[in-house]
Amino acid sequence: MHSFHLAHVGPLRGAAALLRPPQGARVPGLRAAEVMAGMRLGAPVVSPHRLQLSRLAMFAEWDDEAALEAFLASRGLGQAFAGGWHLRMEFLRRWGSVDAFSALPAEVGAAAADEPVAAVTLARMRLPELLRFIHWGRPVERQVRDHADTTLAMAAIRPPRTVSTFSIWSSTRAMTGMVFGRDHGVGTQRHVAAMRERERRDFHHEFTTLRFRILSEHGAWDGRSDYSRAAA
Repeated sequence: MHSFHLAHVGPLRGAAALLRPPQGARVPGLRAAEVMAGMRLGAPVVSPHRLQLSRLAMFAEWDDEAALEAFLASRGLGQAFAGGWHLRMEFLRRWGSVDAFSALPAEVGAAAADEPVAAVTLARMRLPELLRFIHWGRPVERQVRDHADTTLAMAAIRPPRTVSTFSIWSSTRAMTGMVFGRDHGVGTQRHVAAMRERERRDFHHEFTTLRFRILSEHGAWDGRSDYSRAAA
C-alpha cells in the first residue's frame, strides 16, 4: 500500500528530515519513502512558499497497513506525521519510472471514469534544465491548482534535484481531461504544451506519474479533513 502525508513541523526538524529521511533499514515494513518540503503551486520563483521547511510532505510505499500504523506510533518523525494529515492509497497505474519505485508494474487495475483518484508525480531534475522547467512548469502548476475538480493540489521539493506534485481529483475523467487538454477555457493546453516540450528535450533524469485509488483519509490539514470525501 501507499500513503501520502502532510505535517506541520519546526524548520529545524524539517531540515533534519530532508537530510535523514526514513529508510527501510530503520523502519520495518517501509519499502521506499520520499520526504520533501512543501511548495505552493504557482508561487513566485523567489518566494518563501517555494521551500517550506515547516510543512513536510512524505510519499511512501509499505509492505502493509500494519507497517504504516507502526511507523505512525513510533517516536520522532513518525509521531510528527501522526499529528498531521495523510491519505492511504491503492496503486493503479504508472507512467515513466524512478529507481526508488521502479518495482511497481505499469498497471494493476483501473478506476471508473467517475471515481475519485489521487495522482503523484516524482522527478529527479537535470539541474542545467532548471530554468526551462520553471518556465514551462509554473503555468501547469496554476492550471492544476485552480482546476475546479481538484480538492487538494500541492507540490513538494527536496533540493537539489527532487520535485513532486500531489493532487486529489473528483474523478478519473476530470484528471485525464486536464492531462490531455480536453477541458474548455483559457489555459487548458498548458499541460499538453509542457509535455511536448519535455519530449523535445527532457527536464529530468527520472520522471514518473502514479495513479491511485483512495482508500482512507486521516487527520486534518489546513483546517480540513474531507479532501477525499469532497472529491467523491
